[in-house]
Amino acid sequence: MKVLLTGAKGQLGKCFTDIRKENVLLIPLDSKSLDICDREKVISLVEQYKPDVIINCAAYTSVDRAEVESQQAVNVNSFGPANLAIAAKNIGSKLIHISTDYVFDGYKSEPYVETDLVNPRSVYGKTKLAGELLIQSIFPESVILRTSWVFSEHGNNFLKTMLRIGRDKNEINVVSDQLGCPTYAGDIANAVYNMIDCDASGGIYHFCGGEKISWAGFSEYIFQCAFQMGYIQIKPKVNFITTSEFPTLAARPSFSVMSTSKISHFTPPSDWKKAVMKVISLIN
Repeated sequence: MKVLLTGAKGQLGKCFTDIRKENVLLIPLDSKSLDICDREKVISLVEQYKPDVIINCAAYTSVDRAEVESQQAVNVNSFGPANLAIAAKNIGSKLIHISTDYVFDGYKSEPYVETDLVNPRSVYGKTKLAGELLIQSIFPESVILRTSWVFSEHGNNFLKTMLRIGRDKNEINVVSDQLGCPTYAGDIANAVYNMIDCDASGGIYHFCGGEKISWAGFSEYIFQCAFQMGYIQIKPKVNFITTSEFPTLAARPSFSVMSTSKISHFTPPSDWKKAVMKVISLIN
């Protein structure tokens, strides 16, 4: 099976390239090898490689910067996926596109299911939703996988930021009124491969950690593990603050917990607590 991977140098892309599967010929392409915003290049390369599956990990993920670089976010998160959908449809390839919990407004109090109404509050969320809608209109057989609070040993992410802070500071303020489910990028990659192996039908799926927590609570767990594993010598004190006390350019959902019941037929939820320890051991 031939799999074309976009965004191969990003956090999630690197987790895909870390996995070796005997039946998979992986073609990893970074933004220099393939700019997904270039429709002609996308169609040409996909026609050249003729992959059985296209996995789109390419994305503009800077949530706050998207508020001031909205056109770039639109190009990468909306038009880019549309180009891939056109190319995949042309050759009959399966498209698996990675999306986000930020398509929701966060006003629910129960986990979001795939059929819940979307109402993004940020430019980033709006561009990711537009990408979903374009894919569905062009190639409805595509798989859209929403995930949340992604972390790993690669790239820049919340866990790695906390580990760096944990070595430099004794105290930190972290937002406690935003709830979500951390998700290990390596688990996302494995989940996608499981869906491919099971020939999952097209549509929207949610994949994330199996346990909800606040950013502040997540920080405390990271520091606890880092201390126990000897990565830091002192556990920083985490001061629980509100979103209003930590203003950001982009609004974020206060509750973005997603239900993984639909995808559970193919794969279990991410065990993020176990993954935190794994990442620390890999970095240490």
